Amino acid sequence: MKLNASYTSLVAVGDSFTEGMSDLLPDGSYRGWADVLAARLATGTPGFRYANLAVRGKLIRQIVDEQVPIAAALRPDVITLVGGLNDTLRPKCDMGMVRDRLEEAVERLAPACGTLVLMRSPGRNGPVMERFRPRMEELFALVGELADRHGALVTDLYGAPSLGDPRMWDVDRLHLTAEGHRRVAEAVWQSLGLPAESDWQTPMAASAPVRWAQRRVDDVRFARQHLMPWIGRRLTGRSSGDGRAGAHFDAGLGQAFWITPEDVSAPGPVTGWRRLDG
Repeated sequence: MKLNASYTSLVAVGDSFTEGMSDLLPDGSYRGWADVLAARLATGTPGFRYANLAVRGKLIRQIVDEQVPIAAALRPDVITLVGGLNDTLRPKCDMGMVRDRLEEAVERLAPACGTLVLMRSPGRNGPVMERFRPRMEELFALVGELADRHGALVTDLYGAPSLGDPRMWDVDRLHLTAEGHRRVAEAVWQSLGLPAESDWQTPMAASAPVRWAQRRVDDVRFARQHLMPWIGRRLTGRSSGDGRAGAHFDAGLGQAFWITPEDVSAPGPVTGWRRLDG
């Protein structure tokens, strides 16, 4: 672990979890933990650069084929890699393939950056978590093995009670709320050896139980708005990320771009970003 380190560039690789769903901004874009982390790293770091390549719905083979080469070419101080969980949630999952492709990703990214951060992702407590737990734990065991072998850091969120709380998850039950993303950013921040600003593991304050009738209404809404469309995509081989590019990837030019704080002279919090070309 690097203590009191200075990080001047960050590239985020992955799927919807890293893209930032469901941390929705007023303009319709997503923020998410990687963006929160970048803004914190940029504070007081002149010339800080950031690129988020993550795309919702991507499987590990797509992440490795489409994002990993780009991230490696950018050669940042820090790369975050979170992938493979979408594979484990499919009815049919080739865990051998997942293992091979994730290992390939780490082997390519670790030498291309100063610090590679891997993650054991959080899960919402409930029946879905229990059904796929064996696959998830197999994936997370591999994450630990690869980190040890390649000198990567691991941000371990799996099983943290604070992030298993259903109130930390959006109505789709797959993506964290803004508060959940903020806590993940703090966890990665601490993994990087930076001084804690809050305790991301502190449980949410107790609240009154949701009434039975309201839970049934929520279940029906969830099934209609999120579960059935998700099943439909699985049956037809489609993905929510089809035709999408990462936030900082120019599909027209076929290349990624960096963003940097708009006000390069301000030492305080980042209030906006601008694109760097060339």
